[in-house]
Order: sequence, then structure tokens, then C-alpha cells
Amino acid sequence: MENPFAQRLLDWHARHGRHDLPWQHPRDAYRVWVSEIMLQQTQVSTVIPYFNRFMARFPNLRALADAPLDDVLAHWAGLGYYARARNLHCCAQRLCEQHGDVDPVPFPRQLDALTALPGIGRSTAAAILAQAFGERHAILDGNVKRVLSRHIALEGPPSRADNERRLWLEAERRTPQTHLADYTQAIMDLGATLCLRRNPLCERCPVAQDCAARLQGRQHELPTPKPGRTLPQRQTHFLLLRSEHGILLEKRPPQGLWGGLWSLPEVSDAGHEALAQALSRHTLRLIGEPRAQPRLRHSFSHFHLDIHPLEIPVREDKSHAQGVMEARETLWYNGADPEMKARIGLAAPVERLLNRLMNTGEAE
Repeated sequence: MENPFAQRLLDWHARHGRHDLPWQHPRDAYRVWVSEIMLQQTQVSTVIPYFNRFMARFPNLRALADAPLDDVLAHWAGLGYYARARNLHCCAQRLCEQHGDVDPVPFPRQLDALTALPGIGRSTAAAILAQAFGERHAILDGNVKRVLSRHIALEGPPSRADNERRLWLEAERRTPQTHLADYTQAIMDLGATLCLRRNPLCERCPVAQDCAARLQGRQHELPTPKPGRTLPQRQTHFLLLRSEHGILLEKRPPQGLWGGLWSLPEVSDAGHEALAQALSRHTLRLIGEPRAQPRLRHSFSHFHLDIHPLEIPVREDKSHAQGVMEARETLWYNGADPEMKARIGLAAPVERLLNRLMNTGEAE
């Protein structure tokens, strides 16, 4: 092989790489696609149990397309970045619509066709084609960016436009003509297990001998991190509207923060007018004094959200029926029902608050 970088990686991977990941057995396009989406911003050890549970419920494209979005989000709950789950569902439905009654539904084998689908970028599409079909496409996920940035001692953050172009060229140049599935897994494994963000294990690296960062003694400072920034803080109030039937939840809009998930009613302030409007909207009336609960902070990649929960005892009017109120997209959450949590996708801080209520009888 006239590509010593790839050959050393492949030799190392044969002896030390990960060969027992669940999406490798079988390594078909559907399983690779789901795993690649789950692995965005998420470590392998976290993904594995989610992947196995997801595959048990949605074993193929048609099963995923036919499932309610609530079911998909419930199986995603805890992984975060929920747009990924919504995009998976949307992609499955789109592909099934394109192919009608064809079974099994074929997966696209063209890079352009894949990147035209929601949530699939160039590197994800390349990883699917390389691993599932053995086609030659270079990948450039976070792990690969780190490996290549160190190997060429790249100056400046890898996300800078000129640097990203150079990294794509390096990724393309180093990708071999054969053994594409193994090579793709190998370079991802190298970044995940040896070429770590902190304390890289250079003494065990198969490409250390010509790694420019190691030769310059700069492996601990490269790749250059993005300039630090202080995350802004936002404030909101969650209403724990509690009745004899449980806690009232409402479904979030399909787009935006926690899109499509079930959450607690939210108001910008806890003043009398805002509370009165919330009670009126849900045809509820107050039967006791509202009680403020301790603040809960939930951090996103781009801001901190300080949540101020307010527990409010309420009683519903006769027009409110117990259970799911589909027309209003609300439901009473009963923590004593073991199947309820499995049926709906909950926003992470909402799940934390509900668990506290179940465990202690109050929100904190």
C-alpha cells in the first residue's frame, strides 16, 4: 500500500481497534447511520445502550418511519441534542415515501443524496458510505480533526475556514483505496482511544513516528482551542401544576428548544397575571398557595438556563378528562405509572424535577 499512514493505522486497528461495537454486527447502512448520528457530540460508551434499545424498537427504516415521533423521542431521551432524533425520523419517513412499498427500503449510496437529507453532513455521509458500502470517501469528524491537526502541527483552530479546507485535503490524501470500512473505523478509534484531547497516549500511537506535534513537543497544546467565551444566562419559570391526576405536561413545538418533547408549562415570570393566564389556558383553578422550589440550572452548548420551578396545587374543570388531552397536546403525568415514561420523550430538566417529586414528594 503506497500510503504508510493508512497502512500503519490498519495494522494497529487489526490488533487493537474496536471490533465488537453493536453497529458493526451487522454493519449495514441503517445501523451505521443511526450510530453515526448518535455519536455526534456523544461518547461511544454512552451511545451503546441507547443504540441497542433503539434497534430493538426500530430495527429498520420502515419501523422508524412508521413510529410516532413521541416514541422515537422517548427512546432518545437522555442523549440530548434532540434535533438529531427528529431528523432521523424525518429522514426515515422521506426515504419510505420515495420508495413506496419497496421492502427493505434502500439506503442512498450517493454522497449528494445523503447530504441532502436532514441532519446528515459531509463527514457523516462519508462515514456511512465507507463503512456500510466500502466506498472511498474521506471523513472529518471531531476525532479525525484532532488526529490530523496534530500530525501536521496545524496552527490555529481546526474550525477556521482555511484550516478546515486543509484538513479535508489531508483527510482525502490519507484515505486508502481499499479497506475503507476498517480505515474509517481505525482513524476514529485512534482519536477516541489514544490521540485524546488531554494527555494523548503518544507512546502507543501507530503514527507517532512522523507526528509533527509530537516531534515539536506540542501534542498537549494542539489542536489550538477556540477562543474561550462566557456563556450567557437566561431565566425561565416552570409550573408544576399538580392535581389528583399528577403533574400537567404539555408538548413543545416541533422546532426550537426541546422540540417535540414533553415539558412543564413555561412562563417568563411568576407574576399573578402570568399564572392566571396559564391556569386559564389549561382550564384549571388554584386550590392552594403556590410554592417556589429551588432553582435548577441546565446548561446548553451556547447558554445556561436557570429554571425556577413553582409548584401549584390545582383542580381541573369538568371539561378536562383524565389522561392524554390530544387536542391541547397536554397530559397528566403520573409517576406511579411505570409505562408512562417509556411512552413519552421528556426534556432533561423536566425529568429531573419529576424524579425528585416521585422520590421525595416535592420538587427538591
